[in-house]
Amino acid sequence: MSTWARLHESFSVARWWSIVLKEFLQLRRDRVTFAMIVGVPIIQLALFGFAINTDPKHLPSAVIVADPSPFARSFIAAMRNSAYFDIVETLPDEAAGRDALARGDVLFVLNVPADFSRRLLRGERPSLLVEADATDPVATASALGALTGLVQPVADKDLTGPLAHLNGRPPAFDVELHRLYNPEGITQYNVVPGLMGVILTMTMVMMTGLAITRERERGTMENLLATPVRPIEVMTGKIVPYVFIGLIQVSIILAAARFVFEVPFVGSLFAIYLAALLFIAANLTVGITLSSLAQNQLQAMQLAMFYFLPNILLSGFMFPFAGMPAWARFIGNLLPLTYFNRLVRGILLKGDGWADLWPSVWPVALFTVVVMGVALRFYRRTLD
Repeated sequence: MSTWARLHESFSVARWWSIVLKEFLQLRRDRVTFAMIVGVPIIQLALFGFAINTDPKHLPSAVIVADPSPFARSFIAAMRNSAYFDIVETLPDEAAGRDALARGDVLFVLNVPADFSRRLLRGERPSLLVEADATDPVATASALGALTGLVQPVADKDLTGPLAHLNGRPPAFDVELHRLYNPEGITQYNVVPGLMGVILTMTMVMMTGLAITRERERGTMENLLATPVRPIEVMTGKIVPYVFIGLIQVSIILAAARFVFEVPFVGSLFAIYLAALLFIAANLTVGITLSSLAQNQLQAMQLAMFYFLPNILLSGFMFPFAGMPAWARFIGNLLPLTYFNRLVRGILLKGDGWADLWPSVWPVALFTVVVMGVALRFYRRTLD
């Protein structure tokens, strides 16, 4: 027997090609896998190419103008023209500015003192006070750097003619920066609280989705259907153990945040656990919904990946939320992780009270109710 004949006998191109065609046919029939192959690269290209911005601009800002002089107006105009700041409101006093920062309505508050122009004309080098929400150092670093660079151009523009003698080096006035909630710009203060939401999202969705599809694969779901239980009883009975697992994870993360990373705990631990309980419920309902759509554990994991990707990238965990385009922020505002990140960071770093937390609580509660309704509908169809 020739070498070619022996090779042909040990490896048949026809047999090999039939296996290749079989795999392609299976991929075409498995819509979830096919969507994963095509969809994930497209989503990643769109998110990383268009939505992610590590140098955010048009950040919401407010002004407190106790001295509406031409010098103050020039500096405010320079802030707008820098593209880093969007002046969204004018506040009456410093207390209102602190409240706006605590709620997260704005990231910066410019305070023009009442004697600013008078001291400027006297050559006393007055200061403009800028308070910044520094819980996310990446979001504010570039903008704060741009602020100090505006002083000299504004002085060169306004201090001319008879006032030219006031303009020199150093500039006739300066900007005093106060970084609130994270004055040293420590990245862990922002990342570690955000990790709580990411870990809960990944584990709660994945564990619930796999648990239900595993029962379906093993055939134990039929035994469950033989019992006189309602769908809502099955769902709640399935998720209660994972609620306790989620709370244990929260406790571990909080302990690590406090004793390993030394994240300050300004607010109430009770508020954190309540927020975490609501967020855990939201993710468990997502897991049940995905398990009702998936035919097996592999599909459940693939569907979970579709859910994880926008949550991690568009929630403000990895990249500044304010720096994303409007369409990306719209998607991010539909995700519970976006609000949970604000809740945890607000409680831990700012000491937010219930009035400050409510704007982030009700979207998570609404998400939970809506997805629970969807999960019940799909689960009833699965039982039928």
